[in-house]
Amino acid sequence: MTGQGLTLGGVKVHLCAEAGGPARGDRDALDYIAEAWEADAEWIAVPVARLGEEFFHLETRIAGEVIQKLVNYGARLAVVGDIAAHLARSKALRDFVYESNRGRHVWFVEDMAELERMLTLRNRAG
Repeated sequence: MTGQGLTLGGVKVHLCAEAGGPARGDRDALDYIAEAWEADAEWIAVPVARLGEEFFHLETRIAGEVIQKLVNYGARLAVVGDIAAHLARSKALRDFVYESNRGRHVWFVEDMAELERMLTLRNRAG
């Protein structure tokens, strides 16, 4: 297993290692899920660099495949890092990130501190 297990805001999170190939589809999602299960984690935090450029081009459908597989297996995903350049190029991605961050399964956060704040707020809200 690569990465590390953390507890943030009272929630177990598996932070995937930044090193490794970019996500190409649902098989990569299964790798993330396996790592999270080994760490007994509810959330999977994946650094932006680990996802690769194509993940942020929604027309490739990579993001959809990865996210759908994670949700099907009951995992939650936090994409961690600066995606401002990606957002500047795509209104569809901006809308997707906005809607995702309103939900409970997929969040896009700047850093691990922001993820901890969001998890803490979620736990307080019940």
